[in-house]
This record gives sequence, structure tokens and C-alpha cells, in this order.
Amino acid sequence: MMGTKDQDEVQKFLKGFVDEFATPLGPGQQLPVAPLSLNLTLQEVTGESLDLGLRLLSARHAPSWLSAPMCHAAVSELLKDDLSPFHCPRDPEQPDDESDIILLQSQPLLRLFINKLREVGVAWQKGLPNQQPRSTRSCLCSVHAIRNTRRKMEDRHVILTHFNQLLGLQDGVKREYYAVFDGHGGVDAATFAATHLHVLLSQQEALHSDITTAFKNAFTQTDDMFRIKAKRERMRSGSTGVAVLLAADWLTVAWLGDSQAMLVRRGEPVVLMDPHKPEREDEKQRIEALGGCIAYMGCWRVNGTYAVSRAIGDYDQKPYVSNAADCSSVQMCGDEDYVLLACDGFFDVLRPDDVPGLVLAALRDSDGSGRDVARSLVAEAKAAGSTDNITVLLAFLRDPRDLLLAETCQSAKN
Repeated sequence: MMGTKDQDEVQKFLKGFVDEFATPLGPGQQLPVAPLSLNLTLQEVTGESLDLGLRLLSARHAPSWLSAPMCHAAVSELLKDDLSPFHCPRDPEQPDDESDIILLQSQPLLRLFINKLREVGVAWQKGLPNQQPRSTRSCLCSVHAIRNTRRKMEDRHVILTHFNQLLGLQDGVKREYYAVFDGHGGVDAATFAATHLHVLLSQQEALHSDITTAFKNAFTQTDDMFRIKAKRERMRSGSTGVAVLLAADWLTVAWLGDSQAMLVRRGEPVVLMDPHKPEREDEKQRIEALGGCIAYMGCWRVNGTYAVSRAIGDYDQKPYVSNAADCSSVQMCGDEDYVLLACDGFFDVLRPDDVPGLVLAALRDSDGSGRDVARSLVAEAKAAGSTDNITVLLAFLRDPRDLLLAETCQSAKN
């Protein structure tokens, strides 16, 4: 049941939201949040609508447990509508093999989505559907990302502590989703994956019985979808990706490339994965079996180009740069401290074995507050010589103060 404090927080937010959008957005009226794309395929509507809705509500300080079901309710209503008025005129130069691809105009479509979100707010002011605001496992998330010395910031990250509520899953299994995407040659591939991978994952029938298969299918479908967009809009970027799904008492990690996730249990790192690098022996053999090669040019590169052997995008080097994700799962026992995801800008200069000590040091400096731990870890990576974009996302699975207390007790015993 929702407590009085939660009810008051919800009603205060909904009143402010409905007052701000007292009337529906009219034709041609500027969107309050910039869309990601000018045109969308039908398959991209859900992901881009949810992304825009979450950004809009977050900017207005909506409780995350409320914004997730609000966005889901709004996109569900949107998809019931006839979307044909938003179809783009047929391009006479569109290739025959893309004749079945329907493009929609993003601005008017997302304007309608915001109006649907407004209608949800009006209805929920009168009475909220049954919600469980405290359904998540993690105690706290700490995330920090910097451009560092690079010209552009090409990393993206995703935190969905209310995965089920956002995506309409009602099977009673608690789920949380975290991901880091490290773009190269532009941010488009990373942005696309951050917008659509979790949506495609939620749509996999295998999600309820075989998370590994669900994740692999979702990564492949994300790459297939981005291929269409990249060809249409002449994009040449790529992105590594690492994503973690906490479902019931299992942690599953899926990855393409050299971004990494690690688990810490009772202060000790648990190896979850082996990142894809061109010089990894099995990756080298796979590439050479396809007729490609790896060459050292400051670092090992596929056919002398990309420094990653698996990625979303990079279509000029497919299939040497593979879109086949790897997965691993570990059963959780309740004594896990946290899971950490980061790009190679972090792991190229710091080892997984370094992480527990750095986290404890950051907790000591903040009297057990975990909020700025990711910022401290990013600073450590920069001080260690990283010049790349750096993103660190840390989801605590126990109260950070308990981790500090356990360390204090262990030190006293010694």
C-alpha cells in the first residue's frame, strides 16, 4: 500500500504537471523536450516515446516509480490511435527492398504522445491505479559520466529500476535494468541502443524462461533496426554495450565489445564476463576465419579500423565486427554488495580488483553516503591516465552504510 507521504508527493506532482499542461499541445506547438529523431519507423515509436516521456517527467522531478507507469500508460494509448496521419510522404528514391518501411513524422507524433501523458495525469489525479512504489531491490544508484579530453561525449547510460512498470510486464518477477553504451564515430549508435534495447528485451517471449536467449535476440534486433536508420540517414557510428538485468534472484549480463560489468560480493569482485577485444584469441580466430585480420596500430584493430571486435553499428566492417552478444548469469544469494558497469575509459586504466578498495575509500570520505561514489571512481580513472570518455554506473544491492560498517568490523577483528 502507498503511504501518506507517497500519496502527497504524487498529488503534488500531478497537480503541477496538469497545471503546466492545462490544455493539450496544439498543431505546430513546440515540444517541451527535444525529440531524438526527425522521422521514426513504427518499430521505433515505443522506445522514442518512452525516452521523451521519461526525460520530460524527470525534468519536472516526478518520482521514478510514478513516471514509469505514466509513460507506459501514455504509450499504450498512443498505439491504439490511427497513426497514418503522421506518415511521411513516400520518397520516390526509396529502394525497393525498403518499400515496406513506413516513416512517421516525429514532432507531431510525440506531440500526441505528450497529450496522452497529460490525459493520464488528469485521470490519475482523480484516482491512481494500484502501484507499488517500493518494489525495487537496489538501495541506491550512483552514476557519473565525463567527456574527459575527447572532443565529444559519445557514452550513454540507462537506469531502469522500474523496468516492469515502464514496459508493462505483470508476471510478478521483480526486474531492474542497467546499461552503458560507449559510442565511437559519433553518438548515434549509442543513443539508439540506449533508447531501444530494453524495449526489445521486454518484448522477447524468451524473457520469461531464458533470459540469455532474450538478451541475445534483443541485441541482434537492435543492430538490425539501427542498420535501417543508419542507411537512411547516412550514419557511420558504432557502439559497444553492456547491459545487466536483475530478475528475481538472478543477475544476467549481456555485452558487445569492451564495456564491462562486475559484481562485488562481500567485498570481493566476481568475474561476470570477458570483454570482446580484437586480440582475444577466439575473436582473432573468428575474424580470420571470415577472411579478415587484426593489425596493431597503436592498439589492435579489426582490418586496421575499429578497436572493438563486436558492436552495434560499424556496418562497413560487418561481419568482422559482430553483432552477436555474449551473456552470463549468476544466482544471487543476498550477500551481494553492488554491481558496477563502466566503459573502457574506466577499465583500461583500473582493474576490477581495484574497485572494492576505491569504493570503500569513497564511502569513508562521505560517511557512508553512496551518491558520489561513481564520481570518485571516474576521478580515479582520470588520475590514472584515462583520456577517453568515462562512464561509471554503480547500483548498490545493500545499503552503502552497511558496507562501511562491515569493513569497520572486519578491521576491528584484525
